[in-house]
Amino acid sequence: MVPISDTATMMRAWAVGVPGPIDSGPLVPVERPVPEPGPGEIRVKVAACGVCRTDLHLAEGDLAPRRPGVVPGHEVVGVVDAAGPGAGRFRAGERAGIAWLRRTCGRCRWCRRGAENLCVAPGFTGWDADGGYAEYAVVDEAYAYRLPAGFDDVSAAPLLCAGIIGYRALRRAALPPGGRLGIYGFGASAHLAAQVALAEGATVHVLTRSVDARRHALELGVASAGAADAAPPEPLDAAILFAPAGELVPPALAALDRGGTLAVAGIHLSDVPPLDYQRHLFQERQLRSVTANTRADGEEFLALASRLGLRVTAQPYPLGDADRALADLAHGRVTGAAVLVP
Repeated sequence: MVPISDTATMMRAWAVGVPGPIDSGPLVPVERPVPEPGPGEIRVKVAACGVCRTDLHLAEGDLAPRRPGVVPGHEVVGVVDAAGPGAGRFRAGERAGIAWLRRTCGRCRWCRRGAENLCVAPGFTGWDADGGYAEYAVVDEAYAYRLPAGFDDVSAAPLLCAGIIGYRALRRAALPPGGRLGIYGFGASAHLAAQVALAEGATVHVLTRSVDARRHALELGVASAGAADAAPPEPLDAAILFAPAGELVPPALAALDRGGTLAVAGIHLSDVPPLDYQRHLFQERQLRSVTANTRADGEEFLALASRLGLRVTAQPYPLGDADRALADLAHGRVTGAAVLVP
């Protein structure tokens, strides 16, 4: 494939400098060479990149950077403008999405059984390799997604992690048909997972500290919205913890009815207090983690998002304000998802 434009040699980007509290400025603007796609890779000219809480964990050091100066961002939407040797899955000018999972070994027993999210040698966008807080990004075309036509670039970006991980968390929570779902924390992932659950006939109760998020949840049609540490108005068949707050695990487990499941969706969680077996786990209550996603999860969710016409609440920010967007996320000033636009 011949590049659409070969005039750009340098690009603007943001990199993690010295990890630390977001208000200390761990994210720094940089200028980097435009990356060249290698064998089997495509290069995407970035049109939008979602701002994920994982990016915040990386910038603040909760996740140790895998290499110095990495460019965050793994909800990347753009147009294919170049391809490396052997790449032919996408055409020049076609829209493509780059997500968190960007490499698996394909040989370990987890990959062989279809659980590539548990691969022993994975690679992740914006952690192991540069991501989308930039004007260009590259990825192995086998890990890129075609995006539903019904979503513009800004709306499509949060689907690629917030949406996919929320979908996997919903399935891990084992919500029975017509069941009662509790959602703890209500940001980018939660507002999409809630819509899927509602469309599938669930009663959804939201528990979150943000008054704006509670209002947003009620606008989307949930049955109730209360404080994060409050009890839901009825016992839950399933719950998802999106907030990275380990102290919410005991009350979420206590809110479950017999046989209920709590799925913890974050890649990072603060310490979980001691659990009381009788109160929190007895009667076959379950506690499950959620680890990344498979490409099948991504394809299933994107098709479902298109069919259901999910409403994506997104706040666009110029790429030059990536540090402000991440700070707004950290301080609870974002309703729905923040999205960078170069």
